[in-house]
Amino acid sequence: MTKEMQKTSMFIERNPGDYENGDICKNLDDDGRVKRTGTWVTASAHIITAVIGSGVLSLAWAIAQLGWVAGPAVLMAFSFITYFTSTLLADCYRAPDPVHGKRNYTYMDAVRSYLGGRKVQLCGLAQYVNLLGVTIGYTITASISMVAVKRSNCFHKHGHHVKCQTSNNPFMVIFACIQIVLSQIPNFHNLSWLSILAAIMSFAYSSIGLGLSIAKVTGGGHVKTTLTGVTVGVDVSGSEKIWRTFQAIGDIAFAYAYSTVLVEIQDTIKSSPPENKSMKRATTLGVSTTTLFYVLCGLVGYAAFGNDAPGNFLTGFGFYEPFWLIDFANICIAIHLIGAYQVFAQPLFGFIEGWCARKWPESKFITREHGVDVPCYGVFYVNFFRLASSGRILLAIDGLLPDRDAHCSNETAQVFIQVDMAESTELGLLDRVAHRRCRICSRTDSKPQDIQAVSDTGLN
Repeated sequence: MTKEMQKTSMFIERNPGDYENGDICKNLDDDGRVKRTGTWVTASAHIITAVIGSGVLSLAWAIAQLGWVAGPAVLMAFSFITYFTSTLLADCYRAPDPVHGKRNYTYMDAVRSYLGGRKVQLCGLAQYVNLLGVTIGYTITASISMVAVKRSNCFHKHGHHVKCQTSNNPFMVIFACIQIVLSQIPNFHNLSWLSILAAIMSFAYSSIGLGLSIAKVTGGGHVKTTLTGVTVGVDVSGSEKIWRTFQAIGDIAFAYAYSTVLVEIQDTIKSSPPENKSMKRATTLGVSTTTLFYVLCGLVGYAAFGNDAPGNFLTGFGFYEPFWLIDFANICIAIHLIGAYQVFAQPLFGFIEGWCARKWPESKFITREHGVDVPCYGVFYVNFFRLASSGRILLAIDGLLPDRDAHCSNETAQVFIQVDMAESTELGLLDRVAHRRCRICSRTDSKPQDIQAVSDTGLN
């Protein structure tokens, strides 16, 4: 039983007595778990994968609402807040001493060690609701990016005036199938290769978006930019200005959030040098890299589109050409979100598996790992409970999503499902569960109008 449990995320701590009589295994850490091999480099990859989401491409919209003064100020403020709080949390990995204390394997373990009581339940609820919301947003975003590839080719072939209506549902199924397979990865320790690939993809599509924006700026053309963002009475009403300002601030704040997975990332780092020092170094690199990309993409994107900046200028078709480059960028978004989904889903899966293993410790369905020989890879372990639980979560996510297409058009309008507090797709859970918001852009009226739609999912 112990051997089987070690292959999953539910490890068993060993006592020092287990290693008496010279039975010391060099492949185990001081807590009896498989020796950690992560470094500040792999931790940086995890951080960049978690922080730089597709929301980076919606920052131009956020800056457009805030303007040249408040926009960069808010970006830098949240950058500092994220770095400062992350360094504090890095010292909470071990307790009570940050170097020699007992390990806290998860965010909830750290909360339990330092706070305890009712705060554990409150923080746990906040963490897992947040993780579930992020995974829902990533599912939506990935499917929209894959749809954008098909629509981009359609526009290139038939012209921009043609209706290129495409359903998101098949692409959500594809994304879900990939995640069900990847969810068999037992824990963060085996995710470094996926995070590195996802980080490369995030750099790729962010650089493409930045390059296209620079090309648009240098190509000339008049766009309206102001110190205070969209103008009241011209672009928006007074109430819309206030609402959009808070939306933009929330969008930027969410773009920096990764504290709910920081401890899990730190648990992959080897103990020499001390984990908190390596994590602080990784945080410095990750947050500074993220801030650099955010500032560049946000400010250059605003300079390119002005107050009319789209929510996402790759999936929202701020650009149409070169179509092959837009396609490649959207493919990079989808690949990145495949990895980012796992970074946020692994703690959620670990919580479910751990709770069930404690409740039914003798259940072989929950604890047994089945080895499958995969050519060119080796033995791939499959856990039927993990397979079933991840599949159910993905089915539940699909049930929350709309039956209609995310992009549809007719002779008078295009309808976009709004799945963010602004127009990014990473904050879709709250708006999706509470109500539907549609964004209708009439061809005869360049100003978009937000309307409240009646939910047809029964989630009132």
